[in-house]
Amino acid sequence: MLALNALIEASRAGEHGAGFAVVAREVGLVADQARELSEALTNELGPRITELTELGHELVARVRGQRLADLALNVIDVLDRNLYERSCDVRWWATDSALVDALTPSEPTDPEGAARVARARTVAGERLAVILRSYTVYLDLWLADASGTVVAHAAGGRSGVIGTDVSRESWFQAAMQTSDGDQYTAQDVERHRVLGSTVATYATAVRTDGETHGTPLGALGIFFDWDSQAQTVVDSVRLSSSERERTRVLVVDRQGRVLAASDRSGVLSEALTLQTHGRPSGHYAEGSRTVAFALTPGYETYAGLGWSGVILQEA
Repeated sequence: MLALNALIEASRAGEHGAGFAVVAREVGLVADQARELSEALTNELGPRITELTELGHELVARVRGQRLADLALNVIDVLDRNLYERSCDVRWWATDSALVDALTPSEPTDPEGAARVARARTVAGERLAVILRSYTVYLDLWLADASGTVVAHAAGGRSGVIGTDVSRESWFQAAMQTSDGDQYTAQDVERHRVLGSTVATYATAVRTDGETHGTPLGALGIFFDWDSQAQTVVDSVRLSSSERERTRVLVVDRQGRVLAASDRSGVLSEALTLQTHGRPSGHYAEGSRTVAFALTPGYETYAGLGWSGVILQEA
């Protein structure tokens, strides 16, 4: 445009503008070359700029996804360490002499024998109550004899527990089948019909004289307060306030059933299908949201139950 204006002015000036016209034409040529160079650069660099932009978005998504996967691993790791302690609790409590004495066979038809049994079971209940006062993460601790009848428990204020038949309960059956005192059973999270809360149950056999290879006399079942303890874990994930509004933190079992959720929805009713492709941890895009997951690695002697920490975050 500048060159065109210069040529017009040069023509108006006649002979005196001839020199100026030459300059104007050169300016026009330079402008044409600059335009051609600009177009060439745009054609050459445009795709590369687009590629770099896409690469940048991909890198951001990858970093974001890996961070969420790390947070998911932290969720399940915290739970693993917590539940490992539960597996230790049940095994050493089962060796307590008060519990062993309460299940040691006596002659119930003999008045003195019956009195000894009753006293031993009372002492066992008192002992369990002492434990429960210190270990507030449990709802109750039940001691059942070899027939599956509950003979003592910790929460004395809860009626209807003594005499309960647990012989068909999976935790009792699995506990009685343990081969020695080092073994235990960990049950999937469930809503307990008597306790009226969601629990994670750990159990093992109580053995003769509390010995590792003693004969099973009965079983000890301990009921972990899953609702409050698991909720604390999923609520404690370090997210910014803006992230928290668009993020769900979950714990799911090996079938994908939701066991805990930061938004408190879908617990024990919702099921996810994770695209893990055999990976123990990772992340992937699902529409507008990122799905991050981490399978339980277990902790010490607690191998875990195949649960996973999962984080769903909208873009």
